[in-house]
Amino acid sequence: MRVAVVGAGGWGEHHARIFSRREDTELVAVCGRTPARTQARAERYGATPYTDLDEMLRSEHPELVTVCLPNEDHYDVTLKLVRTGVPLLVEKPLVFDLAEADTLLAEAEARDHFFAINFNHRYAEPVQRAKALIDAGELGDLIFATWRFGGEANRGRSPHANLIETQCHGFDMLEHLVGPISAVSAHLTDKTYGAFSTIALALDFENRAVGTMLGTYDSSYAYPDTQRIEVNGTKGRLVIHDTVRALTFSKAGDPVEQRWHSTYFDDEARNFAGTFDRHVDALLTALRAGEQPPVHARAGRRALALAHATIESHETGRRVSTA
Repeated sequence: MRVAVVGAGGWGEHHARIFSRREDTELVAVCGRTPARTQARAERYGATPYTDLDEMLRSEHPELVTVCLPNEDHYDVTLKLVRTGVPLLVEKPLVFDLAEADTLLAEAEARDHFFAINFNHRYAEPVQRAKALIDAGELGDLIFATWRFGGEANRGRSPHANLIETQCHGFDMLEHLVGPISAVSAHLTDKTYGAFSTIALALDFENRAVGTMLGTYDSSYAYPDTQRIEVNGTKGRLVIHDTVRALTFSKAGDPVEQRWHSTYFDDEARNFAGTFDRHVDALLTALRAGEQPPVHARAGRRALALAHATIESHETGRRVSTA
């Protein structure tokens, strides 16, 4: 399968890495905005460099295009690609504006278009094992979930950049494990550098569980458990530590804790970038079978809607329905 990567930035290197090294794909092009950087990336992975998207499409005829551009610059390029009909995998966030998200999805639906988004956290080994425990009823009725995060800020043009571009993972992961969020109550602060980098949310789920999202980007990725997911049910509790590091599971009333961690030779399972490789495995299987993507771009629109509800709750001081 002929694949082109649009974007020559940091995470875009993982796109180039994956598709250049698979036996069932050929990385034919890297398209970027900076000629020298684009050429260097293409040379590193044996592809042809382009700075003109239309020229790349005419010359290379890719069978899949992946898009990995700066977070606030997704819309125009994604819309152009959607209108070509070429299958698409885009990086999160989908966009920052709900009307733009709706336009992209409507254009894709009108063309019966393969339109995927990379919520790669779903493919971490602890997350997949946690989902299996929940689906098997090992936790009983779910009653509480929390997503706690930290790290350094990624500063952007929007005062809500970190909420929209990074916590889309948090919203997606909570709904992936627990179910749809029905309402949000938000407290945000911009006390450090003028953007809302610290977030405290109270959440209601449709299944009557409750939850929280709590964290700050006035922090550090160096801290242990800088990302922590906890899900409690009537029969047990699970905790996911730093996405790929470990999963712990405890049964109610039992002081003995079960723990999964990657084994001595199992480097792949402890590699965060490898969650994207796993997603690509599932994505290519679906694309070749003529099926819908395993994580449709609609999930990106849903995470954006939850972020906008959070902003509305903070600005109005009210609980906001997201159903």
